[in-house]
Amino acid sequence: MSDATPSASRRARRGGRSARAPQHLLKDRDAYIDYLSEFIAEAPSSYHAAVALEKALDAADFVAHDETEAWQSIADGSRGFVRRDGALIAWRAGKKIAADSPVRVLGCHTDSPGFTVKPQPDFAAHGWSQVGVEVYGGPLLNSWLDRDLEFAGRIVTRDGDEHLVRTGAVARIPQLAIHLDREVNSGLTLDRQRHTQPVIGLVPTAGDGSESSSVLGMLAAAAGVSADEIAGTDVRLHDTQPPARIGVHGELYASPRLDNLSSTVAGLVALLAGEPAPGTIAVLAAFDHEELGSETRSGACGPFLEEVLGRLRAGLDASVEDSARALARSWCLSADAGHSVHPNYPERHDPRVQPLAGRGPMLKVNANQRYASDAHGAALWLRVCESAGVQTQQFVSNNTSPCGSTIGPLTATRLGIRTVDVGVPLLSMHSARELAHVDDLHGLARATGAFFSALS
Repeated sequence: MSDATPSASRRARRGGRSARAPQHLLKDRDAYIDYLSEFIAEAPSSYHAAVALEKALDAADFVAHDETEAWQSIADGSRGFVRRDGALIAWRAGKKIAADSPVRVLGCHTDSPGFTVKPQPDFAAHGWSQVGVEVYGGPLLNSWLDRDLEFAGRIVTRDGDEHLVRTGAVARIPQLAIHLDREVNSGLTLDRQRHTQPVIGLVPTAGDGSESSSVLGMLAAAAGVSADEIAGTDVRLHDTQPPARIGVHGELYASPRLDNLSSTVAGLVALLAGEPAPGTIAVLAAFDHEELGSETRSGACGPFLEEVLGRLRAGLDASVEDSARALARSWCLSADAGHSVHPNYPERHDPRVQPLAGRGPMLKVNANQRYASDAHGAALWLRVCESAGVQTQQFVSNNTSPCGSTIGPLTATRLGIRTVDVGVPLLSMHSARELAHVDDLHGLARATGAFFSALS
């Protein structure tokens, strides 16, 4: 798709969240937190998140590109994006770009751990209508109990059309009453199959006039199609409690999907807010399926980013030599949520390196390269934070606790690009509802803006 000027009809559709000045959001913490809350409310699944990104970029005159069509050459100031399923990659060219211009990539992901609807999901048990779900990634299972849940994602009909759907709060995974398990407070053990299937209603009895509850029926109604037209679903459970500022001074932020919409929104706002450094191309790479290991066509192990960068290089008439020089001078900021020290479990953290919510986004370090940060990456991150006026801190695991990983090592391995892992400190990571500090959330966006705009 060409870098054409948006039509009047496209401009007329703009409004609401997308119309806010991104420069203002980087300067105003409270406005940024409001924007983040509205984005999260629009993004109950990775597919919704990718579309929400698309809407915001479209409103800022970024040009949508189709993977199946030829792309025009990029030039100084070009803005574009391409969506692939639940992932999206956007770019913004600075002035004086050339065939060997480096990229500054903010890498993040749009998915979160939880539950996915299984095939043939509708079933009944002991008078209850239930839905078959499969565990997605590594959620804290107990955090999903007794919450008002919705189904959200995409369905594809027999004609190949894709429909985004969400049902609103209709489901609940009910915990067993303490009267029936007197030892539950001594240790809750959940069978991932038997104890995690949500209820959505009651099975009607003969002659009572009620209709059978069906998740497929609800999804079809949400899409405006009949249930027998549904050929496939990519639908997940989502906690419907909206994000909220809590704490004595409103300094804490409780929300679903902070891992990793906290980084996704930071990258989006930073990309929209300022011009990239001259001679560079700023890139937002929001992948899907990170919680599963990223080994999909829309994950960080897949070819998506490499293909997009290759097509942009082709538009600059770059040779193999040009491309190699460009990647050697490029950086990826792998932004994913990390762990704040937990006041009730301090022994689970390193005894000396104890990052605390409210003291800035973290540089994440691991000797075994579960994070891709090294000494040069640490220096870059410090320069970026100093440029943005953002406080920062470090994270490293306790030697007795296994360390998680991110898209950082995957991106570095696939592209050979220098990568540094950073992120906002959380409590309750992988819970249905996570906790952060508003200053850290805003600080990550400000630091990312400096990463895009500063020559480092």
